Amino acid sequence: MKILTLNCGSSSVKYILYDWEAQETLAKGLVERVTIPGSRITHEAAGREPYVLEKDCPDHEAAINLVLELLVDPDHGVVKSPAEIAAVGHRTVHGGEKFAHSIIIDDDVVETLRDLIQLAPLHNPANIAGINAARALLPDVPHVAVFDTAFHQTIPDYAYLYALPYEWYSDFGIRRYGFHGTSHLYVSRRAAVMLGKKPSEVNVITCHIGNGASLAAVEGGRSVDTSMGLTPLEGIVMGTRSGDIDPAIPIFCQQTLGMDVELVYKVLNRDSGVKGLSGKYVDRRDIERCMGDYKTSTEPDAMPGNEYRCKISFLVEAYHLAKYIGAYAAALTRVDALVFTAGVGENMPVLREAVCARLGFMGVEIDSAKNRGLARGTAGDISTEEASVRTFVIPTDEERVFVEDVVAILNGTYDTADKFEYTFQRKDYGET
Repeated sequence: MKILTLNCGSSSVKYILYDWEAQETLAKGLVERVTIPGSRITHEAAGREPYVLEKDCPDHEAAINLVLELLVDPDHGVVKSPAEIAAVGHRTVHGGEKFAHSIIIDDDVVETLRDLIQLAPLHNPANIAGINAARALLPDVPHVAVFDTAFHQTIPDYAYLYALPYEWYSDFGIRRYGFHGTSHLYVSRRAAVMLGKKPSEVNVITCHIGNGASLAAVEGGRSVDTSMGLTPLEGIVMGTRSGDIDPAIPIFCQQTLGMDVELVYKVLNRDSGVKGLSGKYVDRRDIERCMGDYKTSTEPDAMPGNEYRCKISFLVEAYHLAKYIGAYAAALTRVDALVFTAGVGENMPVLREAVCARLGFMGVEIDSAKNRGLARGTAGDISTEEASVRTFVIPTDEERVFVEDVVAILNGTYDTADKFEYTFQRKDYGET
């Protein structure tokens, strides 16, 4: 059984073709600049050098058609015909309260996703475009929506409700939803394996830190709190998003600075976070090169302007991460492991060091040599022998979750009778 997974952004399509019986990825790739002149695809077939092709993709249908062409290409493909694809799994960012688990897509599901666009205006339109394009190109196979928000549907009401008029929730669905659910699910299960225990036996704080970033408190395999909220804007400091701020700031910007709603929203989503503080950088590698030693003085007058702004952006991000982790230690009451994942979490030892330096009170202590020496793309325990809370770096594998959900639905083993129970039905991720 071969499963195609699609992760469609506003100007990109990320894909994987996975062979379930062989338990291996046959091909993967990325189409960039979809809808923008200069589109290109980077296609990687197992055992072969990456292949790059420049070809304009004016819409998502053209991009997905290009993917299918390469998958069956005599020189670069891995299957003889698109008919070998048994099903397609679609990453779908926001399912609201309508979707607490993965589901086969039909016209009613697509219409409901349209109704939810207001909750994820930057993400759901691209997801819908990808779904419509793939269903048009592969009309005879099941298409499955896998939701970022689904894993967090186990969060209790006292954690997901905002202190706002209750009718805002009951009538309009304003509540905490959370995102990056497939990533938090995968790495929390992988952490349990690394501890040699069942997911139901461990409490884990998972830190998905990339350009977008969120934390989750996972108790016995279930998400009980997460940092993103109604939208992916709330929470910790991110690459271009502000994370938590005083809610009166947007009102101040409108009333005092004369900014309209659209401009304020754009600034909070695209020009804030690390980029806003540093003035120019989103990539944390640029921040690290620019800031020098983060432990030295941050007196603005004693430092070149750019160096100070990079350093202060790093310190703000690290401080807010540590503060959230401390709060989730209280939410869980017992923490067995702390996990760093995603592009920044997996590949920036200096950030892990700065965050963990504040967490000794809860039993976190990392070994500097292990932290700095961990090979890129590998999972590892970077704790000292004496630490009572293990600190892991675990590369995430969201596509594995997509594939497992699709296969379970096709095989009729995906039990959705209890919206909480499905999170316990997966195999362990990796070896103990």
